[in-house]
Amino acid sequence: MKLLVVDVGTSGMRAAVVEPGRGVTISHRQELLPDTPFPGLVEFDARVMADVALDLARRAVTEADGVDGVGLANQRASTIVWDRASGEPVAPGIGWQDLRTVGDCMVLGGQGIRLAPNLSATKVAHILDAVDPERGRDLVVGTVDTWLAWVLTEGASHVTDVTNVGVTGLRTPDQTSWDAKVLEALRIPETSLPDVVDSMAVVGSATALPGAPTIAGILGDQQAALLGQGCVDPGQTKITFGTGGMLDMCLSERQSHPTQGPHGTFPIVTSSRDGVRRWGLEAVMLAAGTNIEWLRDDLGIISDAAESHEVASLCEDSGGIAYVPALLGLGTPTWDYGARGALLGITRGGGRPQIVRAVLEGIAQRAADLVEAAEADSGVEIPTLRIDGGMSDNPTFVQALANATGRPVEISPEREATTLGAAYAAGLALGAWADEAEVASSWKARAVVEPNGTLDRERWADALRRAERWFPDLSAISF
Repeated sequence: MKLLVVDVGTSGMRAAVVEPGRGVTISHRQELLPDTPFPGLVEFDARVMADVALDLARRAVTEADGVDGVGLANQRASTIVWDRASGEPVAPGIGWQDLRTVGDCMVLGGQGIRLAPNLSATKVAHILDAVDPERGRDLVVGTVDTWLAWVLTEGASHVTDVTNVGVTGLRTPDQTSWDAKVLEALRIPETSLPDVVDSMAVVGSATALPGAPTIAGILGDQQAALLGQGCVDPGQTKITFGTGGMLDMCLSERQSHPTQGPHGTFPIVTSSRDGVRRWGLEAVMLAAGTNIEWLRDDLGIISDAAESHEVASLCEDSGGIAYVPALLGLGTPTWDYGARGALLGITRGGGRPQIVRAVLEGIAQRAADLVEAAEADSGVEIPTLRIDGGMSDNPTFVQALANATGRPVEISPEREATTLGAAYAAGLALGAWADEAEVASSWKARAVVEPNGTLDRERWADALRRAERWFPDLSAISF
């Protein structure tokens, strides 16, 4: 069986063909960065996104001489609104990292409605207020998976799955229905919202692709990476280091807190099949790979991401320099949107290698924060970490991660574990694998990195405090 995966991330997209027992056999990728027209704003052209995704997918299907099914993986909470009749977006899509609706969240908080600006809810309302203030147009809304399914089925399917809808802020805490109170407060018509389907289920035919293969799997990128890393049993945990850094842990049941836990984690649905949901926990680093892009694109001190390892390895340590990767604020555990990036401890001897190493170590320190928060909120120990994403190829970073967390780090055999997870979801629906246990049994780490030292967590805590509450009004938001 050949399975096509269309994986749309925050900074690029991929179309790949996965075959059981062989893994990824064909892959086409293209970088597609979002726009930042103003600090705190992150948006993208949904039509360009669709055109690139279609081009990559068609190339992969043609090269494979046809495929049997399609799985979708996507950046979550990024929001698109389009015209039902024409299928054209009515405004730029708003990325999940976008902070333009912080004020709206604060107002809603005063009404007893707690929403975070990185969720979809206020993004939907913002776009509708701009293009349809009277709510008279026939518009449809969705996250990136919804948009992809619509484009691939040429408007026949307006759907989202349980993993993606859970990060919209538009559902009740138990994820069983739309939240009428939120919809009313934001004036979002329920008729504009997609149907909610299982992660592993036939949802339509991709008629925009050669052979019109069946779309049988949809997962948010983090849930896809969790499955792609073979994490199906309670306590198994992965971190994906992409644009952001996302820790996800499998649990035996839903956490008791309705939204945010005491240490800033969230309950999530990890997947669903035949109407049965699996639950987990998520901790969020708002900026991971974004910091490497900052070194490359804004500071120009590296030419590409791989060079960050080469430059950092020119020195044995950061020379006392500490970096807090809070370019977009801090997520778990403090959720401080007013925090900002900080580079501390610079001396005349601190040059390019020390600064680059400090950035890599700062991301590792933030990852250790996520691990500690997940253990505290779940009461479950994390003995080892599985990682994937672009930064999993950086030896300096991976070693720093092992040292910061004090535990072995298992590197995914496939850098883009989301691809494998989306393929597994589609394949489970179509019978390529019997169950999740069979999927998990085939997973083997590409490498295991043991701690060979420590990073100073006390100094890190001090640096973190200095970066917090840089903009007190933004820091005051709570959800």
